[in-house]
Order: sequence, then structure tokens, then C-alpha cells
Amino acid sequence: MLIDTHCHLDFPDFAENIAGYVARAEAAGVTRMVTISTRVSRFASYAALAERFASVWCTVGTHPHGAHEELDVTAADLIALSRHPRCVAIGEAGLDYHYDKSPREAQAQGLRVHIEAARATQLPLVIHARQADDDMSAILREESAKGAFSAILHCFTAGEALAQTGIELGFYISFSGILTFKTSEALRAIARDVPADRLLVETDAPYLAPAPFRGKRNEPAYVAETAKVLAQVRGVSFDDVAALTSANARRCYWKMDHAAPVAAAA
Repeated sequence: MLIDTHCHLDFPDFAENIAGYVARAEAAGVTRMVTISTRVSRFASYAALAERFASVWCTVGTHPHGAHEELDVTAADLIALSRHPRCVAIGEAGLDYHYDKSPREAQAQGLRVHIEAARATQLPLVIHARQADDDMSAILREESAKGAFSAILHCFTAGEALAQTGIELGFYISFSGILTFKTSEALRAIARDVPADRLLVETDAPYLAPAPFRGKRNEPAYVAETAKVLAQVRGVSFDDVAALTSANARRCYWKMDHAAPVAAAA
């Protein structure tokens, strides 16, 4: 069993055959997928997918690229929408200094609002962090001092310092197909040393397809390739990594095991 802890099934890349992609993932042993919110204004579309497929769950939040477009979203708004029975997390929110599509002040403001909602609901916060290690560490430490919250450093590609911050704060660290790239030796070294109970795997589909599918459209079924490399890095079996990361995902996304199931799509 594997759990793809982060994908974007609402994206147009999957529109022509969403049922086929879900079925292919399930056939590959991916029993659960979390489709991640990038805009609160689109929450209905994420919830609809989670309501349609028994193996799909969703989140609510604003990606840092659009932080300036949803500054009117409050923690109370996020909390209210997160009550949907298939919503298992807050986010993704964070800091992206690589593209800087949203002013950095807006990104930081949005991140703090999402942290407030995560703290209030005790749902995990899905964190996007790209080329913003120092500011991210500072905000996470400052906000954690105000009150504990759970979080995932998703698609981790940052340095050891941010990884250590996440570990010290009790967060999860999730690895994507980037872990399989030939140039990712430093990332694999970090993955080797992350505490076992903090490890997660994801696709970030439709992006970042792992080897041997690099350059193609990513999909949840391919999370197995990342799990294989993670197993090699840590010197354990694939089955051990699959069981470990799935148990971690269920603990992190605890609401999965507390919501009524839905009927699988035809």
C-alpha cells in the first residue's frame, strides 16, 4: 500500500480521463491520494473529486503564487471549509522566492493565516517552500512558539537547515520524484537521515515525474518509483518503505480514518 500525499487531480492534465488515472493508481497499490488546493475559491472542485472517488481526499488553501489574490481569505474561512468530511489538511501555502509570482509580504501573510487555521483545527498544514529557507524557518519557529501545529514540508528540495527545523518542530518531510533524479545526491543524503516516523512520499502530479518517466506527465501511480529510491537510500525494502510512509501519512492526515467513506465512482 502507498499513499500519494500530494497531487493535483483537478488540473486540466487529468480532465480527459480522471477516472482512468485514479484507477491506474489504485491498480499500482496507491490506495489513497490527496488532491491539494491551490486556491480557496476553487474548493468546490477539490471537494467534488474527493466526494466522487473513495481513494481521493482534499485540502483547502492558497498556493503562494496566488497569495495576493486571496488576501481576503481569513483563518475562519479556512476553518469553516475544512469541516468538509473529505478535507484532511490546510494548504498548500508557503513561500516561493524562485518565481516570486506574488509579493513576498503577501506570501508571508497568507502563510501565517494558514498556520492559524492549522493550529485551530489541528489539521496538518501543507507547506510549499522554494528558495526561501531562512524566512521559512524563521516564520515556522516564530509561529510554533505561539502554539504547536502539525505540518508537511512538501516536495522537499531545501537544504539541511530547513529539514532540521522541520524535524525539530515535529513536522513531516515529503519527497517527490526529484529524489530519483541523477543530480539529487544531496537530497538523497537528507532523505537518508530524516527520522523514519517523519517520512512521506508524493508525486506533485502532474509535475516532476520520477525516473524512468521523467519528462512525461506525472500521475499518482508513479509515486511507487519515488518509494523505490527512498528504500534504496535508506537500505530497507520497498515493502518496508511503503508500509512506513503509509502509516506516517495516515497519522499525519488523521482525518482520513475518521470520516465516513464514499462510494467508489463507476
